Amino acid sequence: MPSAAERTRTLVQSTASAALLIPGLDGARQDEMTPRERIAGSDGDLFLLFAADSPAVRTATHAEADDLPAVLEITDVAPVAVPNRIRGRAWVSGWLTTAPELPARPGCVWLRLEIDEVSLDDLWGAGPVEAEAFTAARADPLVAHEAELLQHLASSHAEQLGWLCALAGDACGSVPLRAVPLALDRFGLRVRFTGEGPAFDARFEFLSPVRAQEDLHRAMHALFEVAYEAANPE
Repeated sequence: MPSAAERTRTLVQSTASAALLIPGLDGARQDEMTPRERIAGSDGDLFLLFAADSPAVRTATHAEADDLPAVLEITDVAPVAVPNRIRGRAWVSGWLTTAPELPARPGCVWLRLEIDEVSLDDLWGAGPVEAEAFTAARADPLVAHEAELLQHLASSHAEQLGWLCALAGDACGSVPLRAVPLALDRFGLRVRFTGEGPAFDARFEFLSPVRAQEDLHRAMHALFEVAYEAANPE
């Protein structure tokens, strides 16, 4: 399974929505506190791009001589329609400064968030993440394409996803369930089964970790082949 540090790094580098929280700016509009871009630096610091006239930039500029605490809150929502779509949240807290060394688009300014503490609450569990582990971690290789891959599975492979119920044991029972692809990473696929009863998740591991999107076709084909045999015993 991906480590908590890797999952957090993946969230930071994904397209999940984010908002910067700064003490004293509780009245700012959410769109004003949403970075237009975010980059995870090799040293672990986060770089956030804001409009030059945003409250975040004004506050960071005026606080150059002081320590300005801030928290980046990231909310991960499933890219397909499914009950309880929030897949997780991450909080990265630290100290905010301007980052004039980074070139920015006209009318924008980069801010640096020097990391102090990290925490995560997602489909795997909740707890703190060591800042050193976050710095050393790398994002999942499928992160840039996960949303479109899940949407493709949902729209074009409903039958194959249904076969996976046969691998979920007694949880599926005898009532046909709708299988919705919920999350995808280099180690496997998570599916949420919904029907008349309570929804539940099942995780299906690949035979070996996927290194790039090009490997995913083979991994999914092998998984569906096993599921088909389980769903259609001779």
